[in-house]
Amino acid sequence: MCDVAILAFDLGSSSVRATVLDEQLHPLPGAVSRRRVALRQDATGAAELDADRYVEAVCECLDDLSAAGHLAGVHTAAASSQWHSLVPLDEHDRPAGPGLSWMDLRAQAVRVGPHDDEAFHRRTGTWWHPFYWPVKIGWLVGRGVRARRWIGLPEYLTLRLLGELGVSVSSASGTGVLDTRTCRWDAEALDLAGVTEDMLPPLVPDDWRGRLTPQFARRWPDLAQTRWAAPIGDGAASAVGSGCWGPDRLSVTVGTSAAVRLVTPGAPDPAPSIWRYRVDSQRSVLGAAFSAGGALYEWVSRLVGDQEASEAALSRLRPGEHGVVCLPYHAGHRPPLPLTDVGTLHGLKLSTGPTEVVAATLEGVCHEISGAARSLAPSAQVTPVLGGGAVAASAWFTRRLTAALGGTALRCLDAEVGARGAAALATGIDSPPRLEEVTVPEREVAAMATAAQRHWAVRDRIISLQGERSWD
Repeated sequence: MCDVAILAFDLGSSSVRATVLDEQLHPLPGAVSRRRVALRQDATGAAELDADRYVEAVCECLDDLSAAGHLAGVHTAAASSQWHSLVPLDEHDRPAGPGLSWMDLRAQAVRVGPHDDEAFHRRTGTWWHPFYWPVKIGWLVGRGVRARRWIGLPEYLTLRLLGELGVSVSSASGTGVLDTRTCRWDAEALDLAGVTEDMLPPLVPDDWRGRLTPQFARRWPDLAQTRWAAPIGDGAASAVGSGCWGPDRLSVTVGTSAAVRLVTPGAPDPAPSIWRYRVDSQRSVLGAAFSAGGALYEWVSRLVGDQEASEAALSRLRPGEHGVVCLPYHAGHRPPLPLTDVGTLHGLKLSTGPTEVVAATLEGVCHEISGAARSLAPSAQVTPVLGGGAVAASAWFTRRLTAALGGTALRCLDAEVGARGAAALATGIDSPPRLEEVTVPEREVAAMATAAQRHWAVRDRIISLQGERSWD
C-alpha cells in the first residue's frame, strides 16, 4: 500500500471512474472503481442527466475503494470532468429541472445573439451556439424551468460532497459565459443568458481546496483530511495527462469522440474555427472537437460486419485507394458548425466493398483531425501525441492518423490520461507518461495528402450548399 496517494476521478458522459495514483501518477494495482451512468436520450435529441444519480455513482466508487483499503494515505483528490453540462438549481440548491449533457441537441438560439460575433469569440473563446449555456439557459427558461442558480455537473458534485459552491476557471471556460482572457464572467454573455453573476457559481482560484462534509467524512474516514481540488475540464486534463504541457506538443485524442488540443501560456486569440478554454488561470487550451471518433468504427462495423474489414484487410488498401469520401458527422457537429447530422459517403460504386467503406469512414476522421491540427499548429515543429481508445485498439488507424498528421507522432501508452492530468495539476507533479514513436513511410503521407484534397473539395461543396462555415 502506498503511504501517500492521490485520488483522481474521470467524470465522463457514460461512466464515472475513480482511481488511486501513487506519487508518480501511476495507478495503484487494483485501486480503480467504475460505475456506468445513463443519460435519458430520445429521438428529439434529448440527452438529460440525473445529477443526484451521478453523485450516487461517485459515492459507490468511493465505497468500493474504501472497502478494499485503497483510500488510506490519500492526501489530494482531483477530478477531470465533462465540459458543457448544465444543471438548474432551486432556492434549496436542489435540481429544478433536467440536467443537460453536452450531447443534448434540442436547444435553439431563442435570444438575439452577440452584438459583434468576432469580438464575442475573442473574449469568450466560444460562439453564440446551442452547445453553450447562454442558449441552453434561454431554451430551458422558455420551457418553464425556473432556477435560482445555474451550475455544471462538476459543481453540483462539489456542492453535495464538500458543501461548497464554486467553479474552477477551467470548468467555467466551457460554459460560453466566461471571458477566457480575464477569467471573469463576461457581461454580454450574462446578458444574453438572461442571468446575473450571483446566479452562477463563484469562480475559485487555482489553489482552492475543500474538504468533505462531516457526513461524508464519517462515511470515508480515510478522506476526512483530504484536500479536494475543484474539477477541471476533461479536455484540459487529457492534454496535460498525455504530456502536452505546452505549445510544442499537440494532443490528439480519439475515443468515442475526438479532439485536437494545444496548451499554451496566456490567452492567444483563437482562429475563427477554434475554441479557447482554460487549463487554469495561467494557461489556455485551444482546440477543436468532433462528436464522433471511435463511435464511427462501431457504427460502420455494424453496417458492414466486422469480419469483412479486419486490420489485415484494411492494411492492404493504400490511403484513399477506395475513392470514397466520408464526411464523418453522423453524430452531429461541434461548434462553430450547426449541430445538424450530415454524415455522408460520397463516391460509392458497385465495386465498393465493406473494407472500402470502413477505410473511407475512418480516413474521414483522420482528415478532419488533420485540418484542425493545421489550424491550431501550422508549424512542423509541433509534435502530435496520439491517445484514446481508438488509437489503442487499432494499429491501422494509428498509422493512418499519423500519415494524415505528417508522418511522425508519439503514441501515449498510459490509460486514464484525464485522471492523470487532473492529479498533475492539483499536485504540481510533472511525471511524464509512457510514449512511443510512430512513423510511417513518405508514400503513405503523400497518399493521405492526395486523399485529403478530395475530402476537402467534397466537404466544401456540401458545407457551402448548407450555408455553413468551413475550416479556415
